[in-house]
Amino acid sequence: MKNLADKKRCVVLLSGGIDSSTTLAVALAENFFPFAISFDYGQRHIYELVAARKIAESMKVNQTVTMKVDFRQIGGSALTDDLDVPKHRTTGEISSGIPVTYVPARNTIFLSYALGWAEVIGAHDIFIGVNAIDYSGYPDCRPEFIKAFENMANLATKEGVEGRYFTIHTPLIAMTKADIIRKGYDLGVDFSLTHSCYDPAPDGKACGGCDSCLLRKKGFNEAGIPDPTKYAEQE
Repeated sequence: MKNLADKKRCVVLLSGGIDSSTTLAVALAENFFPFAISFDYGQRHIYELVAARKIAESMKVNQTVTMKVDFRQIGGSALTDDLDVPKHRTTGEISSGIPVTYVPARNTIFLSYALGWAEVIGAHDIFIGVNAIDYSGYPDCRPEFIKAFENMANLATKEGVEGRYFTIHTPLIAMTKADIIRKGYDLGVDFSLTHSCYDPAPDGKACGGCDSCLLRKKGFNEAGIPDPTKYAEQE
């Protein structure tokens, strides 16, 4: 087995949810040495950062950083502004249009921070758990966006100009939520440590009715794997 110091470095965007946690597990399985980056961006579901730390610890990822970016100064999203998080929408409603939980330019900004860190540490691979199948209609989760960002990254950096190109890895982009859960399960992800809810209770308990909770429930049900989450609506 390779020593960690001999492995290729990569930066993994880690929110603490199912997708990013599985993405981290994929990077490890592909023999990368991951540096995990999380974001405190004024989100109402800031409990996800606790989950991200727990996931990183469980996978023995020591190289972590949490960046602070205050999206509340911009607003415009139910996750960062005084807007209600939609609850109990149907699958059709969730997959139709761009919801109010969309955070303007979030993945563009997050990937830019990841790119900057990658260039500093000598990593040329960035992993992000975006998904274009079972997701909430966010435009910055599409393959077209990822390809455009990768092109920009190689135009806008010293590394790219000098021919040391960056690759943005999206291992989950064409997978259903059930497939992602099966993949993570097979790779040993402890889903009891993950957090998906957009509107958690003060103690971090998932609401059970937001789009993210509904997609999580649906994914575990279709995967045939028990959902370890304790939902407030079950009480």
